[in-house]
Amino acid sequence: MAISLGFHIIFACIGIAMPFFMAVAHWKWLRTGKQVYLDLTQAWLKGVAIFFAIGAVSGTVLSFELGLLFPKFMEIAGPIIGLPFSLEGVAFFLEAIALGFFLYGWNKINRWVHWSSGLVMGISGAASGMIVICANGWMNSPTGFDWVDGKAINIDPYAAMFNDAALHQGIHMTIAAFAATGFAVAGIHAIMLLKKKTVPFHQEALKIAMTFGAAAALLQPVSGDLISKHLTQHQPEKAAAMHAQFKTEKGAPLLIGGIPMEAEKTVKYGIYIPKMLSFLAHRDFNAEVTGLDAFPEENHPPVAVVHFAFQIMVGIGTLLAGISALFFLLVIKKSNLVFHPIFLKCLALTIPLGFIAIEAGWIVTEVGRQPWIIYNVMKVAEAVTPMPGLIVPLILFTGIYILLSFIAAWLLIRQIRAVKT
Repeated sequence: MAISLGFHIIFACIGIAMPFFMAVAHWKWLRTGKQVYLDLTQAWLKGVAIFFAIGAVSGTVLSFELGLLFPKFMEIAGPIIGLPFSLEGVAFFLEAIALGFFLYGWNKINRWVHWSSGLVMGISGAASGMIVICANGWMNSPTGFDWVDGKAINIDPYAAMFNDAALHQGIHMTIAAFAATGFAVAGIHAIMLLKKKTVPFHQEALKIAMTFGAAAALLQPVSGDLISKHLTQHQPEKAAAMHAQFKTEKGAPLLIGGIPMEAEKTVKYGIYIPKMLSFLAHRDFNAEVTGLDAFPEENHPPVAVVHFAFQIMVGIGTLLAGISALFFLLVIKKSNLVFHPIFLKCLALTIPLGFIAIEAGWIVTEVGRQPWIIYNVMKVAEAVTPMPGLIVPLILFTGIYILLSFIAAWLLIRQIRAVKT
């Protein structure tokens, strides 16, 4: 299921962001009548359709896996968080209907109604993602029920859906989707500009995608700071693992890099900024930061995995934010350096980075909650299926996902090459 989620999340993020890019290009065509914007809208539409189809397939697989691989979890969680899954289905159907209108509505319906259907597609996709994250947020901050004698009673599905973690995680994930997709799309068009300089089609595409991506990348550190503070209060084990904070201490330093040695409860080769972790967590340089020593060792998440994933996510986020600041500075100064070969090469190199950061972020979220599947309520070992022989479907599904990835890449390359510029 981890492999399925890691595959699906890429297509889900693209499905959230790309319709908004397309809607902006379409709006520019409606307002200016310039052919370049119509060409861009129709080119991006083909990409949206491809990603929607593959995302729908992989998302359906995840639904089945959730029930088949974690039956005990669904037995308890189903009545509590069934509401967001139902609403996600509604959002998905709205997205599919809007895609149908947009695909087949050219010159058949009012042009602004047609444009609105593309916008509805993006809004529905974003809503779908937010609703799913409500369910994941509940796993990190379970509410809306009382746990008595191993059973959930007094269930309140609305309280469960709107749990403490839902908003923080939802905002963080949505911003990440726009940042990753924006940089990836801008990077692809940057490559095309390096091959065919001063092409208006790719210039306009790069500006639209990069505006979304850069704005999101600059907002992401703010969202990250808020979610980090939330984790400090509600999931201190995860927060401690992220920073490899083995000991509870006042005036805790912020660790950059380093290799956690879990057996010795130490970190090697790290760089420490004195008292900065206390300040970031509590806005007080001398505040006490809870370490892993405050919790039973059997409840510690895999520190090295969580720490490395967190460092990768933050490192990439910082790099993308820096490039974003430079992009907006060049735009404000109306400089043609946005299309300078050096800057275009930098954008080309960022194509995979946003998605790597997303994968790393989900490792922090899911692995950092271990050994719990429902935080402080049910452990993964209690929820997982006892069915043997899972290596066969593991290999099968991994092969299918690799094949789908190659098909998606081939289709996209074909569409890019088919663009007449």
